[in-house]
Amino acid sequence: MNIVVIGAGIIGANVAFRLAEGGASVTVVEAARVGDGTSARSFAWTNAHRKTPRAYYDLNIGGMRAHRDLRERFPQGGWWHGAGTVEWAAPGEDRDVFNDRIERLRDWGYAAEIIDRARLREIEPDIDPAAVGEAPIGFFPDEGWVDPVLITHTLLREAVRLGATLLTEQGPARLVVRGDKAVGVACAAGEIPADLVVNCTGCWSNSVTDEQRLQVPLAPTSGMLAYTAPVAANLRTVVMAAQCHMRADGAGRIVIRQDHYDRTILPGTPADVACREADGLVGIAAQVVPSIGRAKVEAVRIGVRALPADGKPAIGPIGDLAGYYVAVTHSGVTLAPFLGELIADEILSGKERNELATFRPDRFRQENAPAAVAWRED
Repeated sequence: MNIVVIGAGIIGANVAFRLAEGGASVTVVEAARVGDGTSARSFAWTNAHRKTPRAYYDLNIGGMRAHRDLRERFPQGGWWHGAGTVEWAAPGEDRDVFNDRIERLRDWGYAAEIIDRARLREIEPDIDPAAVGEAPIGFFPDEGWVDPVLITHTLLREAVRLGATLLTEQGPARLVVRGDKAVGVACAAGEIPADLVVNCTGCWSNSVTDEQRLQVPLAPTSGMLAYTAPVAANLRTVVMAAQCHMRADGAGRIVIRQDHYDRTILPGTPADVACREADGLVGIAAQVVPSIGRAKVEAVRIGVRALPADGKPAIGPIGDLAGYYVAVTHSGVTLAPFLGELIADEILSGKERNELATFRPDRFRQENAPAAVAWRED
């Protein structure tokens, strides 16, 4: 089977790797460079602890499991950082609601616990206890973060070793349709024939065709990440502080995000404005981790999240067009390894996977299609 995968981000890489491993003839077509889209601009937190309903939670648990399997298979990969997550409630957040979420997760079998300030000090000694106050604190030891560009490159390199072809710097790809079937992709290299096209371009997924029946309703949102210059802070976990969210990013740097800046610093914001605002975000982080001090921003990255209109993944064939498969989702870093397994299995075996039953793109074409929802960090 000849398969073209459009998009060399973390989802496209996992899909291409699993398809090549399963014996398919795979060509990956990327508009720019490997991992250079949303994957390179992701906070890259692997978790399931805010994911509902249960089917979506289970899908994310599958992603966390698949990450463990991949790092066992590629022990020298270096992309996985798994010390867990610490989180505390924001001022005014209902303590009972926070505690109930922990209990729900524990009932579902998730590693989640309420910890005291002494335990937080053991886990993250650089956090100022005054920043936590009297808020309840949660610890989620199975969570972590990954370097999405590194894992993407590693899996695509393995896919190429297995016989796949990787085409980068191709510009926007277009779906080639003849009659009632997708037959390939047109890109800078020319027309590439395919028995099946898998669209893994995320927030750009609708750009491959002008036919509305083949498009997933999207509600993409922006996200700003601020990267400090090297500092003497030693963060082990993902820190979901009430003030902002942060984690280490290698070589002494800290990456920081906050919802407010996601709403105000958008693609197209002048670089000097973005950096000035990001310096303010670093100042907020320093209130939580004083050893950040007066560090300046070294880089700002602004990404666009791939978000179907109802906030849940859209995975599978779409409309009545044969030979075309879509994979677009938020939480792509967490989900990608599991989605790679599921999608490859569906394509190569011809059998539908139950794990994806509630996430089919055609749900938007039903009479009572789900409404759009506002994005929240999850």
